[in-house]
Amino acid sequence: MTQGVVLEIFRDAIFTMLELSLPLLVVSIVIGLVISIFQAATQIHEQTLTFVPKIIAIAFLLLMLGSWMLTVLMELFQRLCQLMITL
Repeated sequence: MTQGVVLEIFRDAIFTMLELSLPLLVVSIVIGLVISIFQAATQIHEQTLTFVPKIIAIAFLLLMLGSWMLTVLMELFQRLCQLMITL
């Protein structure tokens, strides 16, 4: 196994990780920003107010994007298996 192959595997793994986590992180950040603006406007500083909407939104997003995420992970696994066969 050469250094180029290892870097290719690392690059694929990092890109897949970012591709899968980006939608969840963006939704979580947007919801947190909206809730923090609401808290600043109403001066309600309840700690649990930010967590419940985020958990609900992330759970809904996982239900909606779960099959796509699984497909992306399976493609990465297939590429790694093909690479192991060729080596």
